[in-house]
Formats: sequence, structure tokens, C-alpha cells
Amino acid sequence: MSKTKHVPAGTGNAASAATSRAGRAFPVRARTLNHKPVSRALTYTLLALWAIMVLFPFYWMLLSSVKSYGAYSSEYVPAFFTLSPTFENYRSAFTAVPLGKYLLNTLVFTAVTTSVMLIVTIFAAFAFARLDFRGKNLVFTFFLALMMLPNELVIVTNFVTVTQLDLRNTFTGLILPSVASVFYIYLLKENFAQIPDSLYYAAKVDGTSDLKYLFKVMLPICKPTIITIVILKVIECWNSFVWPRLITDDASFFLVSNGIQEIRENGFGRENIPAMMAAVVVISVPLIVLFLIFRKKIIEGVLRGGMKG
Repeated sequence: MSKTKHVPAGTGNAASAATSRAGRAFPVRARTLNHKPVSRALTYTLLALWAIMVLFPFYWMLLSSVKSYGAYSSEYVPAFFTLSPTFENYRSAFTAVPLGKYLLNTLVFTAVTTSVMLIVTIFAAFAFARLDFRGKNLVFTFFLALMMLPNELVIVTNFVTVTQLDLRNTFTGLILPSVASVFYIYLLKENFAQIPDSLYYAAKVDGTSDLKYLFKVMLPICKPTIITIVILKVIECWNSFVWPRLITDDASFFLVSNGIQEIRENGFGRENIPAMMAAVVVISVPLIVLFLIFRKKIIEGVLRGGMKG
């Protein structure tokens, strides 16, 4: 005689309902999984197109720099590759114009400006972040308000001041207006402000001076941001164009940006495009290498400056 298991009332209905819900949920999950490869493929396609758009000018610059003048001039339809590359254009870039002198001037300008700016930025940020003095918040507010002024207005004021001081065609006139940056002071000040006050009070109890606390505690903690500031300032100085163009008309003080403009206007730039491109490649390579080496530090420093807590 077979035994029949007793099923509690309502159990069958609950199981049927659960099965029904699972059946309805599974197609939704399946559709979601099916959409992921399509979405990922679309994302990678758009990123690839964007990368091509960004990198193509650099590729064309490099390609043109290794084409001979005759090959470049004879192309009615631009060729996207060359079977006979030459480095003669790079020799012409250094012999036809004093490109080496322009590079040396830019290196001196960049090194001195970045060093002085870093000293000013560190001490100004420390004063606003750690020291207490009357009117500190008001002064910092007015300081930030300087970021709202148009750059053209500042350039005109600096030009009049430097001209009256008879500093045109000097490295002092080139460097002086660039030794302070409101943005970099604000960025570093926000990093300093994130350091707990308890560290400062503990250091003061131990008899540590403010200067020693700055160099032994604050700067090591904020090292990524300082590296970011240095790299961004180097790029800014290397690409500086408007101010050096205004303040110098002596070729012995030209920077690379002014040198390229001089090559284009009065040198071989209007005729020998491949040599012009070779000069641009020489100027661009240091910044590209610098960015590729320190790109993670730049991102880390900027993100650190934007976080609270």
C-alpha cells in the first residue's frame, strides 16, 4: 500500500509563484547580459575613434618630419606613410636656425621659474592652511578673486610694469610675472588643510618649529600634489608664448615657442615644411616623455586636491 506525502496547504501555490517569478526574472537578466557585449563594443569603438582623432596630428607631424623636401613637395595627394625616411630635416632644424639656443633659453626659463614658483606656493599655502592671523579668510577670498580677472588684463598690467622697470629682453622680465600662481596655491592649501590638526599640535608639544613641521611632515604627505604642481608648471613654461612674445624682441632671449614662430615667419618654415615639423618634434618630445612618465602622479595629485576628509 503506497504512502502519500502530505503537502501543507498553500505550499503548491507558493512554489508556483516562485517559479513564475524566477521565469519572469531570468529573461530580464538574460537581456541585460546580452546588452553588455554590445555596450562594451560601442564604448571601445568610440574610444578608438577619439584616440585616432587625438593622436593623428602627432603622427602626421612625425611622418612629415622624416619626409624629404622633394618627396613632400611632389605629393599632390598626401601619403600616410613613407618608404624612404630621412633625418636630414632634423639637421636642418639645428643648423639653419639657432634651435639649440632656443632650447637652452627655455630650459633656463623653465627651471628658474618653476623653482621660484614652488617656493612661493609652498610658503603661501602653508600660511593660509596652518597659520592664524587677523583677516586670513578675507585675504584668501580676495586672493581667489584674482582668478576671475581676465588674463589679457593681467598681461597688459605686467607689460607696462616690466617696461617701466626697463626689464624687457631680460630673463628677469620673462620670469618675474610667472613666479606666483593663485591656482597652485589654492590646490596645495587644500592639501595642507586635509592634514589632521592633531599632528600639528603634537609637533608643537615636542618643540617642533613651524618650518621644521612644514618640511618634515606636511611636504612628505603632500608629495604627489607637489609633483603635480611642478609638472604642470613645467608644461606651462615650456608652452609659454604670449608673454615671451610681448616682452622679447631680441632673438638671443627667444624661447622655443617664439623660435618656432620666427622660423615660420622669417626662416625656412614657409617653404621647408618637413624641417619645420622636425623642429616641432624636437620641441614636443620632452613634454610628451615627461607626461608619460608622471601621468599617474598628475592624476593622483589633482584627485587628492579635490577630496575632503
